[in-house]
Amino acid sequence: MTLIKSISGIRGTIGGKPDENLTPIDVVKFCSAFIQTLQNRNPSPTIVVGRDARISGPILSQLVCATLQSMGAHVIDVGLSTTPTVEMSVIQKQADGGIILTASHNPMEWNALKLLNHKGKFISAEDASQLLEIADNEEFEYAKIDQLGTYQLYENAINDHIDAILALPLVDVEAICKAQFKVAVDAVNSTGGISIPPLLDRLGVEYHLLNGEPTGIFAHNPEPLPEHLGDISRLVVEKKLDLGLVTDPDVDRLAMIMENGEMFGEEYTIVAIADYILHHTPGNTVSNLSSSRALRDVTHRYQMQYEAAAVGEVNVVKKMKEINAVFGGEGNGGVIYPELHYGRDALVGIALFLSWLAHSKQSMTELKKRYPAYSISKNKLPLEPGMDVKRILKKVADQFRNTEQVTDIDGVKIDYESGWVHLRSSNTEPIIRIYAEAPTMAEADQLVQKIMQLLKEIQ
Repeated sequence: MTLIKSISGIRGTIGGKPDENLTPIDVVKFCSAFIQTLQNRNPSPTIVVGRDARISGPILSQLVCATLQSMGAHVIDVGLSTTPTVEMSVIQKQADGGIILTASHNPMEWNALKLLNHKGKFISAEDASQLLEIADNEEFEYAKIDQLGTYQLYENAINDHIDAILALPLVDVEAICKAQFKVAVDAVNSTGGISIPPLLDRLGVEYHLLNGEPTGIFAHNPEPLPEHLGDISRLVVEKKLDLGLVTDPDVDRLAMIMENGEMFGEEYTIVAIADYILHHTPGNTVSNLSSSRALRDVTHRYQMQYEAAAVGEVNVVKKMKEINAVFGGEGNGGVIYPELHYGRDALVGIALFLSWLAHSKQSMTELKKRYPAYSISKNKLPLEPGMDVKRILKKVADQFRNTEQVTDIDGVKIDYESGWVHLRSSNTEPIIRIYAEAPTMAEADQLVQKIMQLLKEIQ
């Protein structure tokens, strides 16, 4: 397959031929290009490097660190960690950038280079374009012997991240401790297993840990969707727990299980946390075009402004800054709380949600009733060789321009009075994503089927 190069990083499967998969040659090339983009700001930049628990992680980490040092960069290696922890470490260490080795929700044969700027945020589309141009030219100049970069381990990164979370005014440690919550955690055999337990310990939460050993051999498909979470759902019911917590391999997405074993809905992670934040600090909110209308509805309850951005953390953050949002995120469970940092962070999401649950004195199912009831149908259409995605999406947009509200800043979104459909090329997989939302799942599925039929007709 072809390497996927996007605002979500340089991503591919391990092994195979260079420029078709993520090989050692590709890792060296893109890391070298990344440093070259930073050297105008600092000829000897400092870079934080971290990884999730994927089997390929140690090998790639050695390649990355050696390449960065060979380019004259100084490496701060946090080792096994989480994406938000690396983002926080860039800020805390005043580094010039960061590289996270993770393919997020993709299966274990995948890995990726996620690239951060000096603010601990993903690099912009403009910076990514410059990087790709440098990588294509391959005109790198490596450091001479007396200019090689240094290397140091930073082993306390996760604890420092947790310290910063617990210091937030809206994280009510006392209320959480008094609530005596009992929870289940599914860490999918990655770094959630070394980051969530210490957070819960300090919050006084009793927990049952599933798949907590960071072996990188995922116990199930790592995307936190209902069909993958049968074990934790059963555990919550059998042990009569208050809730279940689920993260993806790099701990930037948070999904939750209610006390009855049903999904709270990953779309509702950001909705509930926004409700808590807006209750205390009213302000504007942002999510992406593929996220539930429920965040818009809750924001309007507080008579504040809601805006939708193109999919991708960097796009959501850009829009948040434009409208001075107090909260944002993506409907896949990606919580962005700028009071801590501008990045999706499941750990701060857990702390904020437990604070809200403790304050509400309600069960998960009771809390869910506070929010508008929507259902999202999430579907994929594999990309086939020769498929002209831009032409296809333009034809879809043209089909509806005169009858419905059409947004084309990121693929095509068609807004109906009682629902919507969003089609776009994925940043992380060779697919077209087709999401639809409506008051019921049957209605959402019906919207998807109509679009699927249209796609067959226009291909």
